[in-house]
Amino acid sequence: MTTQPQQPHLVVLHGKDLPPGHERIDADPRLASVRYATADRLPEALPGAQALFVWDLFSEAVAAAWPKADALRWVHAATAGVDNLMFRGLVDSDVAVTNSRGVFDQPMAEYVLGLVLSFAKDFPGSQELQRNRVWRHRETERVGGRHALVIGTGPIGRAIARQLSAIGMSVEGAGRTARASDTDFGAVVQASLDAGAAPDLGDALPRADYVVVAAPLTAATRGLVGAEALSRMKPTARLINVARGQLVVEDDLVEALREGTIAGAALDVFESEPLPETSPLWDLPGVIVSPHMSGDVVGWRASLVDLFRDNLDRFLEGRELRNVVDKRRGYVAGS
Repeated sequence: MTTQPQQPHLVVLHGKDLPPGHERIDADPRLASVRYATADRLPEALPGAQALFVWDLFSEAVAAAWPKADALRWVHAATAGVDNLMFRGLVDSDVAVTNSRGVFDQPMAEYVLGLVLSFAKDFPGSQELQRNRVWRHRETERVGGRHALVIGTGPIGRAIARQLSAIGMSVEGAGRTARASDTDFGAVVQASLDAGAAPDLGDALPRADYVVVAAPLTAATRGLVGAEALSRMKPTARLINVARGQLVVEDDLVEALREGTIAGAALDVFESEPLPETSPLWDLPGVIVSPHMSGDVVGWRASLVDLFRDNLDRFLEGRELRNVVDKRRGYVAGS
């Protein structure tokens, strides 16, 4: 990148709250202005702005306001997933997109480990018995020696693989490209259910005791875990989704849980969020529901702002940006 010819204008798209420590951004003398806008005011704020910080984490307001982005050069997302930004106008433009890769990797890996232990040791059952003052001895499952299939071989998937391997589980990955040998996964199969793809996800699913979904939402991964994939899993297997709700077909999952096709599911993300009160997932046995929080540890918001400020320095100084997104690979067709 070349040095900026003039002091740029920065727009911060926010929801209810402003980024913590935003005063340090406001006081940066290298910026001509910092404009704060909610989704409904974004079209007014974008004209003339060279940089956009998407702090409203899952907002789709950028797509709606895109015709007003007449000078934009860089968009930074305070999320790891950028599916809400992969609309045609932005993908086809020269605007650089960066994300917050690295902030959530280890926290999400720890969360997945906690879910695996919760299933194996039946912590929800113990809590329910405690609430009812029932003393009931049970036997629990081993974790060591179990096999996990992690769908998604990016930084988050790799952190999950390392965490599960550390407690004695064998781990296999599923990604865009099959590999016979991988440092974190042992082996990686192609994340495809297409007939004739070898080796593919369909071959790997029957081997897994835990199937962990940690892939980005793209045209190729939308609805990846549906009736066909679920039917190939062990009846004793559990599904864990910490990626995006749209990777799993919820109606098919509900049916699989009701029919005993799989033993359980831990879901941190859903097709519609918040999860509607009418959803059967709230009450189905063997289901753990959490409100899209697997990567949100104490201090996570400050870490997101620190990463953005580092990239802002790079942008203002004409240096290479961190976490540049390959927009073509992340593009969701039809959006």
